[in-house]
Amino acid sequence: MAITLKHNIFKDNSELFIRCAILMLLTGLFTLILYPSLAIKRHVYQLGDVAERNIKATEDFFIEDKEATEVKRHEAIEAVLAVYDHDKLMVTTLANRVNQAFSKLRAVFEVKPPAESAPPQNEEISELPEPLATPPPPSPKDQAMAMKADFETMLGIKVSQAGYALLIQKQFSEDMPNIINRVIKEILDNGVVSNKEILLKEIDKGIVLRSVQNKTENTVTTLRGIYGLDQAKAMIRIVGDPLLKDYPYQLRNLLVDVIQEMIGPNITLNRSETEERRKQAMAAIKPILYQIKTGEMIIREGERVAPIHLVKFNAMQSNLKKEEMVASGVGAAMVVMCLLVIIYQLYMTSGHKSDKKHTKDLVFMACVLLSLFLLGKISLIVANTLTQSGAFALSEHCVYYGIPIASGAMVVCLFIGLDTSLIFSLLAAACMTLLFQNRFEFFIYFFLSSALAAHWIRECRERKVFIKAGMKLGIINIVLVTAIHIYRADLSVLNLLWGWGFAFMGGVNTGIISLGMAPLVEMTFGYKTDVTLLELANLDQPILRRLMLEAPGTYHHSVVVGSMVEAAAAEIGANPLKAKVCGYYHDIGKINKPLYFVENQRSGKNRHDKLAPSMSALILISHIKEGVEIARANRLGHDITDVIRQHHGNSLITFFYDKAKQQKGEDAVNIENFRYPGPRPQTREAGLVMLADVVEAASRTLENPTPARIQKLVQNLVNKIFSDGQLGNCELTLRDLHEIAKCFNKILTGIHHHRIEYPDNPATSNGKGKNGSTDRQPTKSDKPISGNDSQGSDGHLKRLGLS
Repeated sequence: MAITLKHNIFKDNSELFIRCAILMLLTGLFTLILYPSLAIKRHVYQLGDVAERNIKATEDFFIEDKEATEVKRHEAIEAVLAVYDHDKLMVTTLANRVNQAFSKLRAVFEVKPPAESAPPQNEEISELPEPLATPPPPSPKDQAMAMKADFETMLGIKVSQAGYALLIQKQFSEDMPNIINRVIKEILDNGVVSNKEILLKEIDKGIVLRSVQNKTENTVTTLRGIYGLDQAKAMIRIVGDPLLKDYPYQLRNLLVDVIQEMIGPNITLNRSETEERRKQAMAAIKPILYQIKTGEMIIREGERVAPIHLVKFNAMQSNLKKEEMVASGVGAAMVVMCLLVIIYQLYMTSGHKSDKKHTKDLVFMACVLLSLFLLGKISLIVANTLTQSGAFALSEHCVYYGIPIASGAMVVCLFIGLDTSLIFSLLAAACMTLLFQNRFEFFIYFFLSSALAAHWIRECRERKVFIKAGMKLGIINIVLVTAIHIYRADLSVLNLLWGWGFAFMGGVNTGIISLGMAPLVEMTFGYKTDVTLLELANLDQPILRRLMLEAPGTYHHSVVVGSMVEAAAAEIGANPLKAKVCGYYHDIGKINKPLYFVENQRSGKNRHDKLAPSMSALILISHIKEGVEIARANRLGHDITDVIRQHHGNSLITFFYDKAKQQKGEDAVNIENFRYPGPRPQTREAGLVMLADVVEAASRTLENPTPARIQKLVQNLVNKIFSDGQLGNCELTLRDLHEIAKCFNKILTGIHHHRIEYPDNPATSNGKGKNGSTDRQPTKSDKPISGNDSQGSDGHLKRLGLS
């Protein structure tokens, strides 16, 4: 145990050392690429001289110039508080509307209907026909119902038919408008703003609240207390519930809905006044010093030195010190290191933390990232050469669009996964932006291009997918280039056409480069793409054909296991293709001693009957080691090799362990000699293969494999493996186990389904079968074969299939 602990500590320390080495190497190389030389060669230029090379500002410094006023103007603009108008009379306006609407409808119910006059007692009946009777006047309820539109107009909102009927039922009592007005007043007195998100942007500075009526102003800094419109509507119910507690439930909801419809913002942003004050603040700024930013171009190669160039150059040279240059390089290294560490933490939390191969993944991604660094630097040199030579009338930015940075994300997605490739895309785009003068538009271009390239290659099972993805990426790049040119206000048609050409070429080259890199990465790092997995899934592979011929029982078992894990992997979100291939190859170690495994034994003879239990256990355990050796010899890859090694975990060979205890006694048997070497499954695919291997083998022992018995068997075996702790490292959740059991039940039930027993001599009647159909008549029966006919008869091979 002490040796194992020491080994684990050494392994952890070695992995930590490798990760630290990767971090330091990437940081150092990127810093050298970003700053090719920390020793600055001083140049002395005079007015009219021709610059020998590009000179950029190595640090921030100041010169006297009017252009610097823009910085201070911006600061002055930011210091101006936003102006909001406060309508204090909105409460009174809404209260008047509510009182008017309710009082008008309440008056309908307060008017008494006229009394009906009694007919005269002794009036003689006239012989003339009586006139038609005058219809009775409408009831107050009918009048109120007819005034619904007027009521809604006065309130300014719509009221449902059922809600209006409730108001009629209460005869628009005085209590209801009073409560409505009290709630509205309490909400609006607090203040309601239409867009609280915009308001909270000013929380650090505060706002100027100006009265609409008398133009008085006051500064407000407690902005969180002001209600947003949605928040105000939610507060209506909180404020109104105590006041409406004696009302029926339907009427309470109706009044709350009415208030929510009527309420509106009484604090609004006055954009024109705010902009006018900002313009005044900006106009008050006087010209000050101009700041030259790090990386800004001072003089271009081949350009004549003008007075403004000389002023900037002399100011930079006077402030430049070697110590400061070293400090700049160290600062850049620290920025890159922080970026790498943060991205690494994101990578660790994206599902790879428990993956024991993540050190190899980090080495792979580091190599890809370093390749992108070099590619970006070379592209900068090529771009400067093309643009400064004058051979082509194009901007250097157009050449940048053709750099196939997205190939890095595409390759990472191909071998590690989409989630990791998106994080890698973010890192690659940020690093490339540092190379390309910290331009934000290039960050957007490289990041979106890389993310889309990874998305389109995520399910690559054919090599032509690379080319299709490259073509689609080229089209998207054209759209991005168009957007960037509009953003930069670069309306030059020639530059746009050059940008389109390089962008489309960059997309196509991304697919081609990724296609060429895939086999190299597979050979170098031992990864397997879906294309390679499809080739391995072909049952005509030599190792599978050998398994079929030499161990047919194991072959059939492996095929069924492959089908089971493929279905289960699709349900739980694992890789179905990888799971199926791992299922096909998990028992190839049984090829060397096929007759020592029960599924390959014939005639009921078991070779283990003549062996000691310890020897039998050793033979069973050896098929793991031999399977790993065969997998390595056939270059099946690390994933399949790991599943072969892990698919039994460190489980106990119970049968031979119990047999050994019966023969020697429990104290004389070392349980560790009857355990598989492990390790336990580390991936979901390995866990699936372990479960399917045990379940499929056990299902063959069922005498009457009914669906209920199969379901019980699967449940018991999955619970047993889970309770034994074999699934503790493979990220299979209880929900996943439930879905896996469902898939196993379905497949095993289909394999062991009940079949109809066909009789040898189907009964016929009048030349018809049992169903009475003449087109389903059986063929004429042959004459019965005598039991004494040792030679057989025509059409019969008596000893067919017997040895």
